[in-house]
Amino acid sequence: MSETVHPATLGGPERKSVSAALESLRKAQKPSAGAPAYSRFVNRPLGRMIAAVAFVIGLTPNQVTAISAAFTLAGIAVIAAAPPMIVTGIAAALLLVVGYAFDAADGQLARLRGGGSLAGEWLDHVVDAFKASLLHAAVLVSWFRFGPVDGGMLLVPLGFMVVSAVFFFCMILTDQLRRLHRGSSAMILQRSGPTSALYALAVVPADYGLLCVVFLLFGLPVVFAVLYTALFAANVLVLLVCLVRWFRAVRALD
Repeated sequence: MSETVHPATLGGPERKSVSAALESLRKAQKPSAGAPAYSRFVNRPLGRMIAAVAFVIGLTPNQVTAISAAFTLAGIAVIAAAPPMIVTGIAAALLLVVGYAFDAADGQLARLRGGGSLAGEWLDHVVDAFKASLLHAAVLVSWFRFGPVDGGMLLVPLGFMVVSAVFFFCMILTDQLRRLHRGSSAMILQRSGPTSALYALAVVPADYGLLCVVFLLFGLPVVFAVLYTALFAANVLVLLVCLVRWFRAVRALD
């Protein structure tokens, strides 16, 4: 949310209608390089709509970030506190999905308003860091309180928590080192790497949006446990591949 874009490029604050704001955003989307399927095809369009409405009613990017955090934390609280039932899973999934959509909207709103700020980007990343660990901590609490798994399975959300934290930190650190090397604090918009729909599907196991949707099955504890464990295993593999790619990319900067 830190790139500086002149208001005239995106239509600027004089754009008052939702349709006009949407048209401006369509001309200023981040590249799809590296974006998994749900984030690319579902969450960004949802975030674009939210950003357009937020722009018209006068919300700031930080306010949108706060709304995202509120929905996400509410979903996490439902997972940790309520017994695994169908209604619990639906409520948690909807809250998480809406929170993620607002998370996609804050940066788009910043671009629509003419550029973001370092403080806004900091706030956005802090919220992301919290949810990356808290969501799996909530699963750990739920399984400990309500089952249906044995004690050994509690290592799965614990491991998922570590993988998510490491993945997020390494992704942000790699981006920061690229900025430092380039001598600019502006967010990198032009990234190398695959952009095809096939690639987006291949990396979908690491998509936070997919994890949100999987909680629809939270009320079917055994089914959810199997899918959640499979996602954990897939995320371990994706992390290992990404670590190798990121290390090579940073080494190339030297």
